[in-house]
Amino acid sequence: MDGEISRRSALQRLAVGTAGLLLRAKFVPAESWTGPPQLELTLRSVSEHILRITVAASDEPMDRIYGDGSLVERPLPTPILRAESDAAPHAVPWGKHTVQVAGNPLRITARNARGQVLQELRFETSPAQITFLCGDAPLFGLGEGAHMLDRRGTVDAMRTGQRGDDLRTFGGHLPIPWLMSPDGWGLFFHEPWGKFDLRGDVGIFRPNESARGQDVFLLLGDTPAELLRQWAELTGYPHLPPLWALGYQQSHRTLAGREEILQEAKTFREKKLPCDALIYLGTGFCPSGWNTGHGSFTFNESVFPDPAEMIGELHRNHFKVVLHVVNPPINLHGKVSDTGTAADEHGDAANYWRYHVPLIHLGVDGWWPDEGDPLPVAARLARNEMYWEGDRQTRPNLRPYALHRNGYAGIQRYGWLWSGDISSAWKTLAAQVMQGINVGLSGIPYWGTDTGGFVPTEEFTAELFLRWFQFSAFCPLFRGHGRTWKLRLPWGWDMGNYGPAELSPQEASLLPKPEDLHNPNVERICRKYLNARYRLLPYIYSSVEETHRTGVPLMRALWLRFPQEPQARATADAYMFGPALLVAPVLEAGAQSREVYLPTGVWWDFWTAEKIAGGKTIERAVDLETLPVYVRAGSVIPTGPVKQFATQPSSEPVTLTVYPGADGHSTLYEDDGATFAYEHGDFVLTELHWRDAERTLVLRSGRGKPVAARKFRVGVAGASQREISFAGGSMSVHLA
Repeated sequence: MDGEISRRSALQRLAVGTAGLLLRAKFVPAESWTGPPQLELTLRSVSEHILRITVAASDEPMDRIYGDGSLVERPLPTPILRAESDAAPHAVPWGKHTVQVAGNPLRITARNARGQVLQELRFETSPAQITFLCGDAPLFGLGEGAHMLDRRGTVDAMRTGQRGDDLRTFGGHLPIPWLMSPDGWGLFFHEPWGKFDLRGDVGIFRPNESARGQDVFLLLGDTPAELLRQWAELTGYPHLPPLWALGYQQSHRTLAGREEILQEAKTFREKKLPCDALIYLGTGFCPSGWNTGHGSFTFNESVFPDPAEMIGELHRNHFKVVLHVVNPPINLHGKVSDTGTAADEHGDAANYWRYHVPLIHLGVDGWWPDEGDPLPVAARLARNEMYWEGDRQTRPNLRPYALHRNGYAGIQRYGWLWSGDISSAWKTLAAQVMQGINVGLSGIPYWGTDTGGFVPTEEFTAELFLRWFQFSAFCPLFRGHGRTWKLRLPWGWDMGNYGPAELSPQEASLLPKPEDLHNPNVERICRKYLNARYRLLPYIYSSVEETHRTGVPLMRALWLRFPQEPQARATADAYMFGPALLVAPVLEAGAQSREVYLPTGVWWDFWTAEKIAGGKTIERAVDLETLPVYVRAGSVIPTGPVKQFATQPSSEPVTLTVYPGADGHSTLYEDDGATFAYEHGDFVLTELHWRDAERTLVLRSGRGKPVAARKFRVGVAGASQREISFAGGSMSVHLA
């Protein structure tokens, strides 16, 4: 069971009603505390924005008992307050705030400098629960698999895994006991595991019955972005992925043989359909995968008879190779650097990782770790970390890539997440847009879905596939995958057959008929969105660097940018992709128009360069190849040439397109896209300032290494462009 305590400790000898003992607590400043009480409340100021509230036996700190790996490792700060028996309430300063502690029941109240209550937690005993103020604003978070973007009015049992009917629409459950509010607070119930009831004005967290201590973090932020930064301070800033991981990734299931594998790669290049990675499923979920069995690390000779040569040929065609792996040890623990013992061979991360190393030496570029739902929280994170740290040890200067099915708070430091084995249905597509927004608000920025849905239904048509493909082109992860996998190929709807169905006869009867698989428009429209994705890579990569630096996700709820607008807070079907692009996927069959809420300000249609006033809902006409995308005025969007793979060399300059109507600041971040040299300053940051009244674009050298003279194309949206040369420093360009 998630959150179950496996280690023996003094806390296990305490009564379940820990909070009840605290009703007799005496509260004294930390500097006055002279001896270890038997049971205590400890308040620690992790920072002036993060308060840690711990109830534990004094001789066993919660960090040691509940070392699940979710928190960034740091020295424990000196307590600002400890509590022991028989005394009156007390108040202590916390940064610019004040924390009041009182009993009957135990209450912890945070107030700002004006005396306003920011949050109050009550540790109650009948029944055992922690209550907190919900306020009037929506509540966001609790991880992946939630049914609504606004979590108010819901009950969440926090169960992990791919669970029944929920899986088909909402995807796998990856619960994280983290809630955030536009009112400027967030709560992380670090330990123990429990359930949430958010149906009232007061929220309720009910710990598991096995709870013997409690560890809660209160986070504050003046803006939503600042609150997410504090969440990243606590659980870790997202890693910076390799550039190729932001390109298109094509996944496979049943493989016919060697020639099919190599021919498909050639077809991508011959058709000039951009693609960076080919992902191969393992045998065990399909009749013929890359390996010899479920959990095996040995290549299947019927499809990979000469793996080193085949991987070499794929590399020569500029494809990365990613392999699917399953059956993680149920008791996985420890870091890759741990020595381990022979008796613990299957549970120690270092020993499990060694099975991967020979494949890396063969040239495998990344991993797709599947399964693992029964793993406890600490083991999930140990697995996430293993695929990062193990790869760094094996290839010290190359950024790792791993696409996970599960994890926990902190996974953002190590890898990517996808939403599980969802169904091919319109309501699923709509739910996945909401999921992507909420997963980002839960601290996991690198996320995506199986394009088209994993399990085909009668709704799996060319139209649904295209609408999903368009959505995925504006997600962090852009990957085609699912049963009847050849219909996930950009040209798969024009082959006259769908290849291996991998479905029951009844399910297969719902698939498109052969006469429906002569549709060249699908490939044409897929090419449009593949090309758009690759043209936008300079913008996307710059946005990802912002994510890495600030913790703000790539796929952003509208209210992160427009927190004061009620409609932005309520929007669950559109989002910001990076700081400048508003994306509104088409979510209904046969749609000829799409209503889109544009927040206050001036906006530009990305496709037509039409200027539109915001602060209202508009209706955008759509045909089958149109996904509404809008650009916020004041933005400068850097784009590059269409490439067939992300790192393809090109002599064409980056284009800087200005969208006037407001002043604005943008950035262009560039590094080698592959190594950790950026950690040592080997990158270039160009700041782009648009002064609207002066019609002037100012380029300035930012952090990083000095720049050499380089060419840019610059222009206003919808107008002609001209070429400039920028040699660093500061340069102003007037645009008519």
